[in-house]
Amino acid sequence: MQSSSSRSLIQRVGPIISARIRYNSRLLSSTSSSAYVVKETSPSSSFTQDEEYVQLSDNCVKRMKQLQADEAKEKMLRLSIEAGGCSGFQYNFALEEKPNNDDRIFERDGVKLVVDTISLGFVKGATVDYVEELIRSGFQVAENPSAVGGCSCKSSFMVK
Repeated sequence: MQSSSSRSLIQRVGPIISARIRYNSRLLSSTSSSAYVVKETSPSSSFTQDEEYVQLSDNCVKRMKQLQADEAKEKMLRLSIEAGGCSGFQYNFALEEKPNNDDRIFERDGVKLVVDTISLGFVKGATVDYVEELIRSGFQVAENPSAVGGCSCKSSFMVK
């Protein structure tokens, strides 16, 4: 019984600690001038994992352009990592209007993906895709070299 109560405590405290780490990281990097922007010139560009690059698939770019057509202001897709999910960490996607100081911005064909520096360590070299299935549609990380496994819904993962 103690193991289940300690697990539930870890599940409750994990997201709080993760959010606090992100907050502290933003405070520490607030002296930096602005977000760092990386542009991908073509879908076939070859970037290595060491370059800390996150790629956008054709479907991702297409869907973001559709979403931006309905908006008055340009939106960016934010990818962040949170503690939780069935495999330990989970991907979180959101639309935002402006980046934070500690963000890296990856751009392809005018579509921008924003990743904070802490989350970037978990998705370095990954590919973000947009998938339409019978039961759901949404953005997901299709390939992540930093992950060793995950759940079948591809919303959570385990790190190497």
